[in-house]
Amino acid sequence: MAWVKERHGARGTTYTGCYRDPDGRERSAGSFPSRREALRAAHREEQRVLSGSWHDASQGENTFFDYVEKEWLPHKHLEVTTRASYVSYLNKQFYPAFGKKKLNKISPMVIQDWVTTAYDEGLSPRSIKKYHVFLSSIFRRAVRDRVLVYNPCDHTELPKVIARKSRTLTPEEFERLVAAVPVQYRLMLETFIETGMRWGELIALRPRHIDFLRRTISVEETIVETSKAHSPTGERFIVKPYPKSNEPRTFGVRQAWLDAIAEHMRVKEIGRDDLLFTTKVGTPISRNSFRTRVWLPAVQASGVDFPVRVHDLRHAHASWLLAGGSDLESVMDRMGHHQIQTTQKYLHALPDADQKNLHALEAVHRRS
Repeated sequence: MAWVKERHGARGTTYTGCYRDPDGRERSAGSFPSRREALRAAHREEQRVLSGSWHDASQGENTFFDYVEKEWLPHKHLEVTTRASYVSYLNKQFYPAFGKKKLNKISPMVIQDWVTTAYDEGLSPRSIKKYHVFLSSIFRRAVRDRVLVYNPCDHTELPKVIARKSRTLTPEEFERLVAAVPVQYRLMLETFIETGMRWGELIALRPRHIDFLRRTISVEETIVETSKAHSPTGERFIVKPYPKSNEPRTFGVRQAWLDAIAEHMRVKEIGRDDLLFTTKVGTPISRNSFRTRVWLPAVQASGVDFPVRVHDLRHAHASWLLAGGSDLESVMDRMGHHQIQTTQKYLHALPDADQKNLHALEAVHRRS
């Protein structure tokens, strides 16, 4: 129930309209020369509280930097690598642009100006979209917290993102790549193509995760690599008990791969709880170091004519399975996808896929 407080001062009597915010705290709707005006203002604010449209205007006076650092970021439950990426986005893009601005002064025009400037300075449409999604999530939280009444990122005009034409590594190209890497890394690459595992899952692989009798492998751990500055433990490599999906998964592997792994374990004297693939001193392999020192030179030496990444071996695994006749659902389970749409993107498959379509079409015409 709204009410009025009467105040007497040197300049006469004023009336302050009062109401309670959604948390039950007393709020002022402003001071007025008459009781009627004060009560009317208090009723307006009270109706906003009841309708859910009320916001804390005083909080909008906080700077973007203060809101993100004190309210938004501390309450995000993030993976170590995700948090590091978010901090990088903020330091590179948004603190320089918006850090000192008050939240309620960051209008849609201000956001649009940032997009236009970023594009003019050479930031790609794909990167602009990624950053914009991130920025919008901050303001969406501010609206939810009743700090702002609207999200200034809504309806921003973004540059068009042209879909990349993806290409899948062929078995012949993969063999050329394997031949181009140093011998000590060849089984690791063959494991990527055999299992379709993510980088962190594969470098966390240990003999205890392999069932040689049932010919299966279980993905139960992952290793996250981050800078020591962003690590909660101060360590560069952090072992987590579950992979990205937070659920261990088990799938079959071929006997030839199991034989190669068994020989690798025997020669390297790898124990049940040791990592299968490590550096020469037994530490986890750094993704970036592997990419620059091993992978990129091998891609160049192999003659593969497109910029294939290590992660593309996972794509190739899924595409080869689908091209070979596997069904979407079984591939989805094997890859650890939560949505079948994620698996469907691998149906673009191999370069000769369309040629198979033409052969099928020709066969139908011959029968007619």
